[in-house]
Amino acid sequence: ATRTKSADVERADSGIGQMSARKWRNRASETLSSLQAWEAHRPCTDCGERDLPVETDGQNCNQRRADLCEKCRKRRTERKESVLEFVNTEASYGEDLRIIKEEFYLPMQVAGLLSQEQLQGIFSNIQELIDLNENFLEILQEEIDQAFDQGDNDLMTVCIGEIFLEFVNMLPAFQTYCLQQSSSVNMLNALEKEKELLRIFLNVSQNDNTALRRMNLRSFLMAPLQRVTKYPLLLSRIIKATTEYHPDHGSLREAKSRIESHLEHINMKTKQEGNTWTLRSFRQDSKKKREVINIEMRETALKTVGWLREETRFVMEGSLQLAQPPDGQWVKKGSKTLKFQNMQVLLLVNMKRVSESSLESAEPGPVKDAVLVLIRDKNNGKFHLLREPLRLSNCIVSTDPDCDDTFELIEIRREAFVFRDSDRARTHHWFRQIRRYSRELGSWKKRRNALPNIMISTPHTRP
Repeated sequence: ATRTKSADVERADSGIGQMSARKWRNRASETLSSLQAWEAHRPCTDCGERDLPVETDGQNCNQRRADLCEKCRKRRTERKESVLEFVNTEASYGEDLRIIKEEFYLPMQVAGLLSQEQLQGIFSNIQELIDLNENFLEILQEEIDQAFDQGDNDLMTVCIGEIFLEFVNMLPAFQTYCLQQSSSVNMLNALEKEKELLRIFLNVSQNDNTALRRMNLRSFLMAPLQRVTKYPLLLSRIIKATTEYHPDHGSLREAKSRIESHLEHINMKTKQEGNTWTLRSFRQDSKKKREVINIEMRETALKTVGWLREETRFVMEGSLQLAQPPDGQWVKKGSKTLKFQNMQVLLLVNMKRVSESSLESAEPGPVKDAVLVLIRDKNNGKFHLLREPLRLSNCIVSTDPDCDDTFELIEIRREAFVFRDSDRARTHHWFRQIRRYSRELGSWKKRRNALPNIMISTPHTRP
């Protein structure tokens, strides 16, 4: 057989000559070297820094490059410890709540040591706090278990901030308990002096019941106050160990701000009621002061409409300018002739719960009712309603092309209001939100796009 030249073989196989093949081999070698160089200086997964340490594989005695720098590795460890501390302390707090109920409340109730009114005065809304803790802890534990199941040993996928914001309705429950704490302790002291059987029960429980860890009832009753003041500290530790690029970073900061604002609001309420004790204070800034005012306005609005807190959504809130024009002036002369006054406005929606299980886990259902609450600017330290809430089921909201910086809301057969915000885009956002919920309610919901003077007979007609 005739020996074939290597060049001929290469041409027959690939059509690439010897010189070309050598060139491609050199390029492949250069590419491999470049990849190896990039691998040697690949940036840290978290912070983007290079020159990471090299780890030794104990089984194969091979060296492999780490994906994290030493600083980020330490930060991840601190974050994992902070997240686990948050969950574990929430579980310990829940155990203290269980002790209050099972070792004190129920035995007192069964033995008839105190009346139901006296029990309510001492233990306040402890059952509400227990329910909230159980739901909150269940979601937290599910997130932890899911992260471990998915191989996330650093718990980077656990978003404590997002979960906390979902359970933000537990903060008013803490407020109710804290504001009643002083009267609860005074009642307990008075009853303990008055009732000998109660005094014997409390002493025996503290000394002989191992579940109490030799702590008295007063110590356990302080658990909710201690827990609510510890939330900002625990969230601060997680924030410190969470890089700003993490998806939960913004939610963590928002959660911390919300809890601090509620604590300041509790302190303000405590001073108004003449109590001397206060919760741990935090440095106030303008944002927290605004949030404290918002909390107070929400409480006023919720008390006015009489809805359940867990079925209420605060869709929008803020300052609007309001005018009540004489008949026909708005269209004929425009909004420049109207006299506006500043007003705090809250859009509340009452959502029907789909399931009747726990309050926090229930899915929101269809809209049952929606109202606008109009509150005058604060006077003498208190908020005052302009009038009873405007029920959107009895209102029509519309705009006029000639006055696109305002919108009009007409209450059927009653009054008309013109609203505007200092920012035109926000005025349009208010209009869209109010129109959305007004269309879903009332007997006129299928004809909301019609003009008011066509739909109804009202003294506030428009040309």
